Order: sequence, then structure tokens, then C-alpha cells
Amino acid sequence: MELNNKIRKTKICYVATISLTIKAFFLSQLQYLSARGFDVTVVCSYDETLQAELGEDIHFKPIQMPRGVSLMGSYIGIKHLFQFFKSEQFDLIQYSTPNASLYAAVAGKLARIKIRNYHLMGFRYLGASGVGRIILKTIEKLICSLSTTIECVSNSNLKLGVKDNVFLESKACVVWNGSSGGVDLRRFDFTKREQWRKEVRIELGYSEEDFVFGFVGRITADKGINELLEAFCGLTKGSKLLLIGDLEGEDTLDAALVKKARENKDILFHKKVFDIERYYAALDMLVLPSYREGFGNVVIEAAAMGTPAIVSNIPGPIDAIDIGNTAITIPVKDAEKLRRAMQKCECGNIKFASFTCMSFVRNNFDSETLNKYIYERKKYLLEAIKLN
Repeated sequence: MELNNKIRKTKICYVATISLTIKAFFLSQLQYLSARGFDVTVVCSYDETLQAELGEDIHFKPIQMPRGVSLMGSYIGIKHLFQFFKSEQFDLIQYSTPNASLYAAVAGKLARIKIRNYHLMGFRYLGASGVGRIILKTIEKLICSLSTTIECVSNSNLKLGVKDNVFLESKACVVWNGSSGGVDLRRFDFTKREQWRKEVRIELGYSEEDFVFGFVGRITADKGINELLEAFCGLTKGSKLLLIGDLEGEDTLDAALVKKARENKDILFHKKVFDIERYYAALDMLVLPSYREGFGNVVIEAAAMGTPAIVSNIPGPIDAIDIGNTAITIPVKDAEKLRRAMQKCECGNIKFASFTCMSFVRNNFDSETLNKYIYERKKYLLEAIKLN
């Protein structure tokens, strides 16, 4: 006698505003969860290549969610998510990025999804002031109150969230050592450091003797670009500065500094690249003088390729380093102390071992190991619901 009823798989859904977030941070863990019996769905804006990257066993539901503030867009986003959640009856939903998290938290609550897991990647209100800060912090509190669990990407941001009364400590945790998705050590292959270092330096016109500082990310004031340019222009030893990323919020940058930087033969603005692992290998030192970060994934990516860092002493990046062994810290928004730190590095007064940087990442942020912890965390949450 043939059984018509199949055993129902546990259904989980990851929600983000744009596909780039899924591709950058979650592909590996989604595939890991799917391979271990979960029925996995991804919701984000439409992307013609995402389904192929997810694989045939993971479902993709395109739902447009506006970035920025839009009352009508918010209503439509929540409505579409609610209808989808209601029809699919997921056992667990997880959401990341500000707008997607707000819409999914509201829609999930209305659809009575039992496990609403907020993957908190940082606090947007930290970069605002006045009324804007109050509004953003209120939204953050709302998302957290509607979520049944909160997973912070760093311990320092968890502590900050509790201190700022954004959420209760009992509701939050950090999975393993944090980060958005760990580092794929097959892609960021330390054994290719020397090969890629030579190749990229030839491509960019750098010699092996050049000391190269690098920045990777959005070229905007919140990332500390003004301080970085000011600090570098104060150096006298003839090192190089490579900035890789898209220019955002140009009006937030010091126009005179940017003009001076573009005229400086030792400073190169480079468009965003999709083989960033090769460029990390070409650097002597990554610099992340950011004002705010959820974690600082570029720091562990660079370290995986053997490149140490100078980072702001702020929540997030301080969890991504081993001070004195893989990085040094500087006060936020302090161009002079950043310049001094950069000068010590280029002069060889502070040295780091590439192998030590790589080993730190391998032992603490390997994506394969993180995937196992994420899988166990999901099982724990689902079992806890069954017992209640």
C-alpha cells in the first residue's frame, strides 16, 4: 500500500530587502540548512541570478520592499509579506536589514508565525541625531519587541542593545563568535596570498616594496573616509592608499579633501570588485575607521588572507580582532591618532604575522563551522516551541 501523505519538512524563511544581502552573507548557511532537511525559502527583491545561486532545492519569492522611508511602500511590503507568510505557514522566519526586518516582524506577528528571529546586523540609529535618531531607535525597539528571538552579529552590539534598552538580554544571543556569515576559507584561500599579491600589484602598478593601505566598503562619511584621507595625506613616507567601493553620499565628504585625494598619485579610488579576496592579499594593512558597524566583516575577510587591520574602537569591529595580534584600534573620528597608527605600521614599528591573522579567522569565523552552530540554534528554537 502506497502512502500518499509525505512527512512535512520544517519550513523556514529568510527575509532581506535586497538580494545582495542574501548573496553576501547567507548563501552558505541556507544551502547547509536545506541539505539537512529544512524546507528553505528566501524572500527579497527580484534578482534574475539569485535562484541559480541558491540551487533548485531552495525556493525564491521575490517581494519588493522599499529602501528608505515610504508609508505606502511600507504598507504594501507588509501586506505582501503577511499574505505570503499566512499562505505558507512557516515554522520559523528570520529577517535582516532595517526595512525588511520591520516589515517581516509586523507581518510575521500578524500571521502568527511562532518563531520570528531577528538577525540584528547593527543599529542604524547610531549614525543619526535629533528627531531622526529617536525615530530610528523607536523602530528598532518595535522590531525587537515583535521578534521572539534576537541574534546579534557581535557581543559588543548585544551589550549596547541591552544598555540602550532596545531589547531584553534574555531575548538575545550571539551565535558562536558572531559575524554575519563567517568567512568561506575556500574562497579566501590563504595559500594563494603571494600569487594574488603579485598579480594585483602588477595590475594596479604597485611594486613589492610599496606599503599599501586599503579600505573596502562604501565611500561615505560614516565609514570614516574624511579621517582616512586626512590621516593619509599627513604621512610622509610615500606609502599608497587603495579605496575599493561605491561612492555614496558624496555630499557628506569633505570636498576639499576629496579633491586633494583625487590629485594625489598615491591614492587610488577603485570601483567595487567581485574578487575582493585577491585585493585583500595585495594590501599590507586594511583600515576601517568607521563610526558605526554591526560587526566589520571586511576585517575578518582581510585577516583570512593574512592582512591585519587598523579599526575604530567601536562595537562590532572590536569583536572581529585580536588586539595586538591581528589588529590595532584607534579612537573614532580622530584623524591624528589614525595618522600616527598608520605611520607606525608603514615604518615597521608595529608588525603582524600573516599566518597569525589567518589562524585567528580559521579558529573563530570559519563559515563551515558557523553553519553548524546556526543549524543547532535553529533546531533548538524549533524544539523549544514544541515543548511549550
